[in-house]
Amino acid sequence: MTWTPASWRGFPARHIPTDYPDPSALLAVEQRLAKKPPLVVASEIEKLKAELARVSKGEAFLLQGGDCAESFAEFEADRITRYFRVFLQMAVALTFAGGKHVVKVGRVAGQFAKPRSEPTELIDGVSLPSYRGDNINGAAFTPESRIPDPERLIEAYNQSTASLNLLRALATGGYADLENVNRWNLKFAKKQGKASAEYLKLCHRIEESLEFMDGLGLSGPAGIATDTVDFFTSHEALLLGYEEAMTRQDQLFGSGAYYDTSAHMVWIGDRTRQLDHAHVEFCRGIANPVGVKCGPSLDPDELLALLDKLNPKNEAGRIVLIARFGSDKIAQGLPRLVRKVTEAGRSVVWSSDPMHGNTLKTASGYKTRPFERVASEVNDFMDIVRAEGAYPGGVHLEMTGDDVTECTGGATPVTEESLASRYRTHCDPRLNADQAIELAFTIAHGLREGRQQRRLAAAGL
Repeated sequence: MTWTPASWRGFPARHIPTDYPDPSALLAVEQRLAKKPPLVVASEIEKLKAELARVSKGEAFLLQGGDCAESFAEFEADRITRYFRVFLQMAVALTFAGGKHVVKVGRVAGQFAKPRSEPTELIDGVSLPSYRGDNINGAAFTPESRIPDPERLIEAYNQSTASLNLLRALATGGYADLENVNRWNLKFAKKQGKASAEYLKLCHRIEESLEFMDGLGLSGPAGIATDTVDFFTSHEALLLGYEEAMTRQDQLFGSGAYYDTSAHMVWIGDRTRQLDHAHVEFCRGIANPVGVKCGPSLDPDELLALLDKLNPKNEAGRIVLIARFGSDKIAQGLPRLVRKVTEAGRSVVWSSDPMHGNTLKTASGYKTRPFERVASEVNDFMDIVRAEGAYPGGVHLEMTGDDVTECTGGATPVTEESLASRYRTHCDPRLNADQAIELAFTIAHGLREGRQQRRLAAAGL
């Protein structure tokens, strides 16, 4: 079938709101967005795809993470800087442990809309439409706030533009210098009590490596740049009207390809990956890397059919399969998917989302995610994918650079009783700064073990 950026409109679409009071006002906003500058450009998107191709070959590792849902009310430069700082700390730990380049992709500058389990929310006997993300309606539990407002799409675009501007400056302006990042990691390691010895070892290895490079003259202006990083953005492609408006046809390289310029990478959620529905239809036609959330309900044959539709040429770096099972379901559900894809010879990146399948509600009514379950799922993911002859190439996290109390556990433990003290998420619970860095060190340990196994195998031992 002929594809256009608007062809998705002829397909069933789940989790896209249809209750805007004035559909013509929504159309007018989408037309305004279509005239605005792109947030990212084709050359950046192709660069990410090339880096993900390296991941698919086992030559790099994907770190993807950020807010569950970005917020208009909490938008501030310091929050973005704290988030970026923690992200860098995680990436450096993974780089030195795994001995591989880390591809850095944020859930940022566009991650606003969220699919909801129920269309309505009931509080104290009052029923209102569910909050769907700041680019659709408001979180305040009032009838007025819950009305979808198309002007929120413009505000989301403007906030995404500002976020990207700061992130690009931080990535290339010296803030990302490896020596700075290692000092931040050292401070983290020294306050982690019993767990600090392992963290400190890695931090000192990084320090020694930097000194070695400096001694050989490999760093600095005349050598390898250690003060800049490539940082890419991603979000769930849920509101297809917005994604369509941000889609541009390539004019620079003459390829004629269409790029969704709202982000470098987009993904299809576990609730919207139906083969004959709108989200798959839209994503099959754009040239961006596309993620697919893979949960317990996904059949292996359905996954192959999705790959046929989204990546018929089996292009490396095009598809990221994001496993989100839960620590109690991954051993049953993931092996058959990896086996099927591997046997079919498909080029994909296997990534773990250990957050969504491990959500539970406490007796006091708070949604949380136990850190131990999150870490357990990541470790099982790596073992399972390796056992099936594939490469565990990434992790996809909901995390923040702030000192929130939303996920229980960790080396500096958040208890169920302390959840209320700094529970700030508008949607799902996120790892706080310390928990996110601790998880990175946990993953780093697994990468280091895998690295040692490869060396032994190469030596015939």
